[in-house]
Amino acid sequence: MKPLEGVRVVEVAMYGFVPSAGAVLAEWGADVVKIEHAVTGDPQRGLRQTGTLRVEGDPNPNVEHANRGKRSLGLDISIPEGREVLLELVRTADVFLTSFLPKVRTKLQIDVDDIRAVNPKIVYARGSALGPRGVESGKGGYDMTAFWARAGVAATLTPPGIEGMIAPPGPAFGDTISGTNLAGGIAAALFKRERTGEPSVVDVSLLSSGVWAMGHTIALSAHLGQHMEAPKAGGHGAPTNPLSGVYSTADGRYISFVMLQPARFWADVCTHIDRPDLIDDPRFADAQSIATNTVEAVEILREVIGSRPLAEWVQRFGTLAGPWAPVQDSLQVVSDPQVRDNEYLVKAGELELVANPVQFDVTPPQTGPAPEFAAQTEEILQELGLDWERIIELKTAGAVT
Repeated sequence: MKPLEGVRVVEVAMYGFVPSAGAVLAEWGADVVKIEHAVTGDPQRGLRQTGTLRVEGDPNPNVEHANRGKRSLGLDISIPEGREVLLELVRTADVFLTSFLPKVRTKLQIDVDDIRAVNPKIVYARGSALGPRGVESGKGGYDMTAFWARAGVAATLTPPGIEGMIAPPGPAFGDTISGTNLAGGIAAALFKRERTGEPSVVDVSLLSSGVWAMGHTIALSAHLGQHMEAPKAGGHGAPTNPLSGVYSTADGRYISFVMLQPARFWADVCTHIDRPDLIDDPRFADAQSIATNTVEAVEILREVIGSRPLAEWVQRFGTLAGPWAPVQDSLQVVSDPQVRDNEYLVKAGELELVANPVQFDVTPPQTGPAPEFAAQTEEILQELGLDWERIIELKTAGAVT
Protein backbone atom coordinates (compact mmCIF):
# COMPACT_ATOMS: atom_id res chain seq x y z
CA MET A 1 0.00 0.00 0.00
CA LYS A 2 1.30 3.43 -0.92
CA PRO A 3 1.52 5.98 1.92
CA LEU A 4 -1.19 8.31 0.56
CA GLU A 5 -3.65 5.76 -0.81
CA GLY A 6 -7.17 6.89 -0.03
CA VAL A 7 -6.21 10.58 -0.07
CA ARG A 8 -7.92 12.76 -2.67
CA VAL A 9 -6.31 15.95 -3.93
CA VAL A 10 -8.16 18.58 -5.94
CA GLU A 11 -5.59 20.52 -7.94
CA VAL A 12 -6.49 23.92 -9.41
CA ALA A 13 -3.11 24.91 -10.81
CA MET A 14 -1.14 25.56 -13.98
CA TYR A 15 2.40 25.33 -15.38
CA GLY A 16 5.17 23.53 -13.49
CA PHE A 17 5.55 24.38 -9.81
CA VAL A 18 2.30 23.44 -8.08
CA PRO A 19 1.37 20.67 -10.54
CA SER A 20 4.74 19.03 -9.78
CA ALA A 21 3.64 18.84 -6.14
CA GLY A 22 0.52 17.04 -7.32
CA ALA A 23 2.70 14.66 -9.33
CA VAL A 24 4.70 13.74 -6.22
CA LEU A 25 1.50 13.20 -4.21
CA ALA A 26 0.16 10.98 -7.01
CA GLU A 27 3.33 8.85 -6.92
CA TRP A 28 2.86 8.56 -3.15
CA GLY A 29 -0.58 7.09 -3.81
CA ALA A 30 -3.01 10.01 -3.77
CA ASP A 31 -5.87 10.35 -6.24
CA VAL A 32 -5.05 13.72 -7.79
CA VAL A 33 -7.84 15.33 -9.81
CA LYS A 34 -6.42 18.05 -12.04
CA ILE A 35 -8.93 20.80 -12.77
CA GLU A 36 -8.29 22.35 -16.19
CA HIS A 37 -10.25 25.10 -17.88
CA ALA A 38 -13.00 23.51 -19.95
CA VAL A 39 -11.76 25.11 -23.18
CA THR A 40 -8.11 26.11 -22.85
CA GLY A 41 -6.75 23.54 -20.40
CA ASP A 42 -3.41 23.99 -18.65
CA PRO A 43 -1.24 26.35 -20.78
CA GLN A 44 1.68 24.01 -20.12
CA ARG A 45 0.16 21.65 -22.69
CA GLY A 46 1.19 24.09 -25.41
CA LEU A 47 4.86 24.19 -24.38
CA ARG A 48 6.97 22.57 -27.09
CA GLN A 49 10.27 24.48 -27.15
CA THR A 50 12.47 24.58 -24.04
CA GLY A 51 15.93 25.96 -24.72
CA THR A 52 17.51 23.93 -27.50
CA LEU A 53 15.09 21.03 -27.06
CA ARG A 54 11.88 20.85 -29.09
CA VAL A 55 9.16 18.21 -28.85
CA GLU A 56 6.97 17.39 -31.84
CA GLY A 57 3.77 15.47 -31.21
CA ASP A 58 2.82 13.50 -28.13
CA PRO A 59 3.72 12.39 -25.54
CA ASN A 60 5.21 15.71 -24.46
CA PRO A 61 7.61 15.54 -21.48
CA ASN A 62 6.90 19.22 -20.82
CA VAL A 63 3.42 18.13 -19.72
CA GLU A 64 4.15 14.64 -18.46
CA HIS A 65 6.83 15.56 -15.91
CA ALA A 66 4.51 17.55 -13.63
CA ASN A 67 1.24 15.77 -14.37
CA ARG A 68 2.00 12.05 -14.28
CA GLY A 69 -0.51 9.77 -12.64
CA LYS A 70 -3.35 12.29 -12.34
CA ARG A 71 -6.88 12.45 -13.67
CA SER A 72 -8.04 15.48 -15.67
CA LEU A 73 -11.42 17.19 -15.32
CA GLY A 74 -12.26 19.90 -17.86
CA LEU A 75 -14.21 22.44 -15.82
CA ASP A 76 -14.97 26.16 -16.05
CA ILE A 77 -15.06 27.24 -12.42
CA SER A 78 -15.78 30.86 -13.35
CA ILE A 79 -19.45 30.10 -14.01
CA PRO A 80 -21.95 28.95 -11.34
CA GLU A 81 -22.52 25.53 -12.87
CA GLY A 82 -18.80 24.79 -12.95
CA ARG A 83 -18.16 26.10 -9.44
CA GLU A 84 -20.98 23.90 -8.15
CA VAL A 85 -19.21 20.83 -9.56
CA LEU A 86 -15.92 21.98 -8.06
CA LEU A 87 -17.46 22.30 -4.60
CA GLU A 88 -19.02 18.86 -4.90
CA LEU A 89 -15.56 17.51 -5.60
CA VAL A 90 -14.09 19.52 -2.71
CA ARG A 91 -16.56 17.83 -0.34
CA THR A 92 -14.90 14.50 -1.15
CA ALA A 93 -11.32 15.76 -0.92
CA ASP A 94 -8.55 15.82 1.68
CA VAL A 95 -6.41 18.48 0.01
CA PHE A 96 -7.12 21.55 -2.10
CA LEU A 97 -4.01 22.51 -4.06
CA THR A 98 -3.74 25.75 -6.01
CA SER A 99 -1.31 28.09 -7.75
CA PHE A 100 -3.81 30.89 -8.32
CA LEU A 101 -2.98 34.38 -7.05
CA PRO A 102 -4.95 35.99 -4.18
CA LYS A 103 -7.08 38.26 -6.40
CA VAL A 104 -8.02 35.38 -8.68
CA ARG A 105 -8.82 33.11 -5.73
CA THR A 106 -11.11 35.80 -4.36
CA LYS A 107 -12.77 36.38 -7.73
CA LEU A 108 -13.36 32.67 -8.29
CA GLN A 109 -14.41 32.14 -4.66
CA ILE A 110 -11.83 29.42 -4.07
CA ASP A 111 -9.86 31.02 -1.23
CA VAL A 112 -9.40 29.32 2.13
CA ASP A 113 -12.68 30.45 3.66
CA ASP A 114 -14.64 29.56 0.52
CA ILE A 115 -13.26 26.02 0.40
CA ARG A 116 -13.42 25.50 4.17
CA ALA A 117 -17.09 26.54 4.14
CA VAL A 118 -17.77 23.38 2.15
CA ASN A 119 -15.15 21.12 3.76
CA PRO A 120 -13.90 22.42 7.15
CA LYS A 121 -11.28 19.66 7.50
CA ILE A 122 -9.58 20.10 4.15
CA VAL A 123 -5.85 20.85 3.96
CA TYR A 124 -5.50 24.00 1.86
CA ALA A 125 -2.16 24.23 0.05
CA ARG A 126 -0.88 27.22 -1.91
CA GLY A 127 2.15 27.61 -4.12
CA SER A 128 3.21 31.16 -4.89
CA ALA A 129 6.10 33.09 -6.35
CA LEU A 130 6.96 35.33 -3.41
CA GLY A 131 5.11 34.04 -0.34
CA PRO A 132 1.78 34.79 1.39
CA ARG A 133 2.84 37.99 3.20
CA GLY A 134 4.43 41.31 2.30
CA VAL A 135 3.65 43.95 -0.28
CA GLU A 136 4.58 41.63 -3.17
CA SER A 137 2.52 38.64 -2.05
CA GLY A 138 0.01 39.22 -4.84
CA LYS A 139 2.60 39.20 -7.60
CA GLY A 140 3.15 36.26 -9.91
CA GLY A 141 6.47 34.87 -11.06
CA TYR A 142 8.37 31.94 -12.48
CA ASP A 143 11.27 29.89 -11.20
CA MET A 144 13.63 31.98 -13.35
CA THR A 145 12.64 35.13 -11.45
CA ALA A 146 11.67 34.12 -7.92
CA PHE A 147 13.86 31.03 -7.40
CA TRP A 148 16.84 31.48 -9.69
CA ALA A 149 17.43 35.23 -9.83
CA ARG A 150 15.97 36.60 -6.60
CA ALA A 151 17.04 33.88 -4.15
CA GLY A 152 20.74 34.34 -4.95
CA VAL A 153 21.27 31.18 -6.98
CA ALA A 154 22.18 32.81 -10.29
CA ALA A 155 24.51 35.47 -8.89
CA THR A 156 26.35 32.90 -6.77
CA LEU A 157 26.91 30.66 -9.80
CA THR A 158 27.96 33.44 -12.16
CA PRO A 159 31.75 33.97 -12.16
CA PRO A 160 33.14 37.52 -12.03
CA GLY A 161 33.54 39.18 -15.40
CA ILE A 162 30.61 37.40 -17.04
CA GLU A 163 27.88 39.75 -18.23
CA GLY A 164 24.40 39.01 -16.94
CA MET A 165 23.85 35.71 -15.14
CA ILE A 166 24.29 32.00 -15.63
CA ALA A 167 20.94 30.55 -16.77
CA PRO A 168 19.20 27.61 -15.03
CA PRO A 169 20.31 24.16 -16.21
CA GLY A 170 16.92 23.40 -17.72
CA PRO A 171 13.17 24.03 -17.59
CA ALA A 172 11.27 23.82 -14.30
CA PHE A 173 14.44 23.50 -12.21
CA GLY A 174 13.16 25.66 -9.35
CA ASP A 175 9.59 24.55 -10.02
CA THR A 176 10.36 20.89 -9.39
CA ILE A 177 12.37 21.53 -6.23
CA SER A 178 9.63 23.82 -4.90
CA GLY A 179 6.92 21.32 -5.82
CA THR A 180 8.64 18.59 -3.83
CA ASN A 181 8.84 20.95 -0.85
CA LEU A 182 5.11 21.65 -1.17
CA ALA A 183 4.28 17.95 -1.36
CA GLY A 184 6.26 17.34 1.82
CA GLY A 185 4.41 20.15 3.58
CA ILE A 186 1.07 18.68 2.53
CA ALA A 187 2.08 15.24 3.81
CA ALA A 188 3.05 16.78 7.17
CA ALA A 189 -0.29 18.63 7.31
CA LEU A 190 -2.16 15.40 6.65
CA PHE A 191 -0.22 13.74 9.47
CA LYS A 192 -1.10 16.62 11.82
CA ARG A 193 -4.77 16.36 10.87
CA GLU A 194 -4.68 12.62 11.50
CA ARG A 195 -3.22 13.19 14.97
CA THR A 196 -5.14 16.30 16.05
CA GLY A 197 -8.11 16.68 13.72
CA GLU A 198 -6.88 20.17 12.84
CA PRO A 199 -6.36 21.08 9.17
CA SER A 200 -3.61 23.43 8.06
CA VAL A 201 -3.00 26.03 5.40
CA VAL A 202 0.29 25.09 3.72
CA ASP A 203 2.40 27.69 1.92
CA VAL A 204 5.51 27.19 -0.18
CA SER A 205 6.91 29.78 -2.57
CA LEU A 206 9.52 29.69 -5.28
CA LEU A 207 11.40 32.32 -3.29
CA SER A 208 11.28 30.33 -0.04
CA SER A 209 12.55 27.23 -1.83
CA GLY A 210 15.36 29.12 -3.51
CA VAL A 211 16.41 30.74 -0.23
CA TRP A 212 16.28 27.33 1.47
CA ALA A 213 18.39 25.73 -1.29
CA MET A 214 20.91 28.54 -0.73
CA GLY A 215 20.54 28.27 3.04
CA HIS A 216 24.12 27.34 3.95
CA THR A 217 25.55 30.05 1.72
CA ILE A 218 23.09 32.71 2.91
CA ALA A 219 23.84 31.88 6.55
CA LEU A 220 27.56 32.35 5.89
CA SER A 221 26.90 35.63 4.08
CA ALA A 222 24.69 36.96 6.86
CA HIS A 223 27.29 36.03 9.47
CA LEU A 224 30.34 37.37 7.62
CA GLY A 225 28.73 40.30 5.83
CA GLN A 226 29.97 39.25 2.38
CA HIS A 227 28.53 37.44 -0.58
CA MET A 228 29.79 34.16 -1.95
CA GLU A 229 31.70 34.61 -5.19
CA ALA A 230 31.84 31.95 -7.87
CA PRO A 231 35.31 30.78 -8.97
CA LYS A 232 36.48 31.85 -12.39
CA ALA A 233 35.46 29.54 -15.19
CA GLY A 234 38.10 26.90 -15.93
CA GLY A 235 39.67 27.09 -12.49
CA HIS A 236 40.59 23.99 -10.52
CA GLY A 237 38.42 24.52 -7.47
CA ALA A 238 39.69 24.67 -3.89
CA PRO A 239 42.86 26.84 -3.73
CA THR A 240 44.43 24.78 -0.93
CA ASN A 241 43.24 21.27 -1.82
CA PRO A 242 44.22 19.48 -5.05
CA LEU A 243 41.69 16.73 -4.27
CA SER A 244 38.72 19.08 -4.39
CA GLY A 245 38.28 20.24 -7.95
CA VAL A 246 37.65 19.27 -11.57
CA TYR A 247 40.07 17.48 -13.92
CA SER A 248 39.74 16.85 -17.65
CA THR A 249 40.30 13.46 -19.24
CA ALA A 250 41.91 12.54 -22.55
CA ASP A 251 38.55 12.38 -24.34
CA GLY A 252 37.31 15.80 -23.28
CA ARG A 253 35.25 14.64 -20.32
CA TYR A 254 35.65 15.79 -16.71
CA ILE A 255 35.99 14.22 -13.27
CA SER A 256 35.05 15.96 -10.03
CA PHE A 257 37.04 15.18 -6.88
CA VAL A 258 35.58 16.25 -3.52
CA MET A 259 37.92 14.86 -0.88
CA LEU A 260 37.83 17.42 1.91
CA GLN A 261 40.61 15.69 3.87
CA PRO A 262 43.40 15.56 1.26
CA ALA A 263 46.05 14.06 3.56
CA ARG A 264 43.75 11.14 4.30
CA PHE A 265 43.17 10.29 0.62
CA TRP A 266 46.43 11.37 -1.02
CA ALA A 267 48.16 7.99 -0.93
CA ASP A 268 45.09 6.19 -2.25
CA VAL A 269 44.74 8.61 -5.16
CA CYS A 270 48.42 8.24 -6.00
CA THR A 271 48.06 4.46 -6.05
CA HIS A 272 45.00 4.62 -8.33
CA ILE A 273 46.71 6.90 -10.85
CA ASP A 274 49.88 4.76 -10.94
CA ARG A 275 52.05 7.40 -9.27
CA PRO A 276 53.20 5.71 -6.05
CA ASP A 277 56.31 7.92 -6.12
CA LEU A 278 54.12 10.84 -4.99
CA ILE A 279 53.04 9.12 -1.78
CA ASP A 280 56.29 9.93 0.06
CA ASP A 281 57.03 13.15 -1.80
CA PRO A 282 57.83 15.70 0.96
CA ARG A 283 55.78 18.33 -0.86
CA PHE A 284 52.67 16.30 -0.05
CA ALA A 285 53.64 14.73 3.28
CA ASP A 286 50.77 16.15 5.34
CA ALA A 287 47.76 18.44 5.14
CA GLN A 288 49.80 21.63 5.54
CA SER A 289 52.33 20.58 2.91
CA ILE A 290 49.55 19.66 0.49
CA ALA A 291 47.87 23.03 1.06
CA THR A 292 51.14 24.89 0.49
CA ASN A 293 51.93 22.96 -2.67
CA THR A 294 48.43 22.73 -4.16
CA VAL A 295 49.45 24.38 -7.44
CA GLU A 296 52.15 21.75 -8.08
CA ALA A 297 49.82 18.91 -7.10
CA VAL A 298 47.09 20.19 -9.41
CA GLU A 299 49.50 20.35 -12.34
CA ILE A 300 50.63 16.77 -11.74
CA LEU A 301 47.07 15.49 -11.47
CA ARG A 302 45.99 17.40 -14.57
CA GLU A 303 48.76 15.81 -16.59
CA VAL A 304 48.10 12.27 -15.35
CA ILE A 305 44.29 12.35 -15.48
CA GLY A 306 44.41 14.10 -18.84
CA SER A 307 46.40 11.19 -20.30
CA ARG A 308 43.58 8.61 -20.15
CA PRO A 309 39.91 8.60 -21.25
CA LEU A 310 37.04 8.79 -18.80
CA ALA A 311 36.01 5.15 -19.22
CA GLU A 312 39.40 4.00 -17.99
CA TRP A 313 39.27 6.29 -14.97
CA VAL A 314 35.74 5.12 -14.13
CA GLN A 315 37.06 1.56 -14.02
CA ARG A 316 40.18 2.47 -12.05
CA PHE A 317 38.39 4.71 -9.56
CA GLY A 318 35.78 2.06 -8.80
CA THR A 319 37.81 1.22 -5.67
CA LEU A 320 38.89 4.77 -4.85
CA ALA A 321 38.06 5.54 -1.22
CA GLY A 322 37.38 9.27 -1.59
CA PRO A 323 34.26 10.83 -3.15
CA TRP A 324 34.45 11.52 -6.89
CA ALA A 325 32.10 11.57 -9.86
CA PRO A 326 32.12 11.89 -13.62
CA VAL A 327 30.68 15.21 -14.81
CA GLN A 328 27.61 14.20 -16.82
CA ASP A 329 25.18 16.00 -19.07
CA SER A 330 21.43 15.42 -19.01
CA LEU A 331 21.60 12.64 -21.62
CA GLN A 332 24.52 10.85 -19.96
CA VAL A 333 22.56 10.68 -16.70
CA VAL A 334 19.97 8.53 -18.50
CA SER A 335 22.48 5.67 -18.88
CA ASP A 336 24.22 6.04 -15.50
CA PRO A 337 24.30 2.53 -13.95
CA GLN A 338 23.66 3.85 -10.43
CA VAL A 339 20.64 5.80 -11.63
CA ARG A 340 19.36 2.66 -13.32
CA ASP A 341 20.11 0.33 -10.41
CA ASN A 342 18.07 2.55 -8.08
CA GLU A 343 15.29 2.99 -10.66
CA TYR A 344 15.41 6.77 -10.49
CA LEU A 345 13.83 6.72 -13.94
CA VAL A 346 10.47 4.99 -14.23
CA LYS A 347 8.10 4.14 -17.04
CA ALA A 348 5.10 6.44 -17.40
CA GLY A 349 3.16 5.32 -20.43
CA GLU A 350 5.36 5.72 -23.49
CA LEU A 351 7.98 7.80 -21.67
CA GLU A 352 10.63 7.36 -19.06
CA LEU A 353 10.36 10.05 -16.40
CA VAL A 354 12.51 10.84 -13.41
CA ALA A 355 10.78 9.49 -10.31
CA ASN A 356 10.17 11.67 -7.31
CA PRO A 357 13.22 11.40 -5.02
CA VAL A 358 11.51 9.56 -2.14
CA GLN A 359 11.33 5.77 -2.03
CA PHE A 360 9.37 3.82 0.56
CA ASP A 361 10.51 0.34 1.62
CA VAL A 362 13.36 0.42 -0.93
CA THR A 363 10.83 0.36 -3.75
CA PRO A 364 10.66 2.76 -6.71
CA PRO A 365 7.34 4.54 -7.22
CA GLN A 366 4.84 3.25 -9.72
CA THR A 367 3.43 6.00 -11.89
CA GLY A 368 1.36 6.57 -14.98
CA PRO A 369 1.27 9.02 -17.85
CA ALA A 370 -0.23 12.46 -17.59
CA PRO A 371 -3.91 12.45 -18.52
CA GLU A 372 -5.06 13.74 -21.85
CA PHE A 373 -6.93 17.00 -21.50
CA ALA A 374 -10.25 16.42 -19.68
CA ALA A 375 -9.94 12.67 -20.29
CA GLN A 376 -11.61 11.67 -17.02
CA THR A 377 -14.34 14.34 -16.92
CA GLU A 378 -17.30 12.01 -17.28
CA GLU A 379 -15.73 9.39 -14.99
CA ILE A 380 -15.24 11.92 -12.18
CA LEU A 381 -18.71 13.42 -12.59
CA GLN A 382 -20.26 9.97 -12.35
CA GLU A 383 -18.26 9.31 -9.17
CA LEU A 384 -19.91 12.44 -7.73
CA GLY A 385 -23.30 10.87 -8.41
CA LEU A 386 -24.28 12.97 -11.44
CA ASP A 387 -26.48 11.19 -13.95
CA TRP A 388 -26.18 11.53 -17.72
CA GLU A 389 -28.96 14.10 -17.92
CA ARG A 390 -27.11 16.36 -15.50
CA ILE A 391 -23.78 15.80 -17.27
CA ILE A 392 -25.35 16.78 -20.60
CA GLU A 393 -26.77 19.93 -18.97
CA LEU A 394 -23.29 20.86 -17.72
CA LYS A 395 -21.79 20.28 -21.15
CA THR A 396 -24.48 22.40 -22.78
CA ALA A 397 -23.81 25.22 -20.32
CA GLY A 398 -20.08 25.06 -21.11
CA ALA A 399 -19.23 24.16 -17.52
CA VAL A 400 -17.46 20.92 -18.46
CA THR A 401 -15.69 19.51 -21.46
